[in-house]
Amino acid sequence: MTTPSIGQLLDSTVPMAHTLKIEYLETSPERAVLQLPDQPAFHNHVGGPHAGAMFTLAESASGCIVLAAFGDQLSRAVPLAVNAEIEYKKLAMGVVTATATLGRPIADVVAELDKGERPVFPVTVEITRADGGVTGVMTITWTLRPNS
Repeated sequence: MTTPSIGQLLDSTVPMAHTLKIEYLETSPERAVLQLPDQPAFHNHVGGPHAGAMFTLAESASGCIVLAAFGDQLSRAVPLAVNAEIEYKKLAMGVVTATATLGRPIADVVAELDKGERPVFPVTVEITRADGGVTGVMTITWTLRPNS
């Protein structure tokens, strides 16, 4: 029996990510890179990806990096998104890619959890179009809620 990849895990547990056919290009503790294919069913009024689809792409990228970084802590804590803020900067057209990075060192977050605290940490996600133009930036605040 093989362990599912982080992308497979997210795709099977988050129906919206599956619906959008998000592609998982990289999912490591250092960064997560996900891509939203160009799909007319999810276009907005100007022919690009709908803002809701881009939000889901970015939030999914943040979830992937959190799982990659803290998956070994799941027996004692549940990762939860606390809040999210997105800034749309340029018109997105075609395929868009979301790249997520952690805003705190993994060891610092785990050390707080070890002390019985509920660590909070940001994840920043940059959304780009095929030409490299940044179409949006999202910041998601996550926490690891201890199970006990």
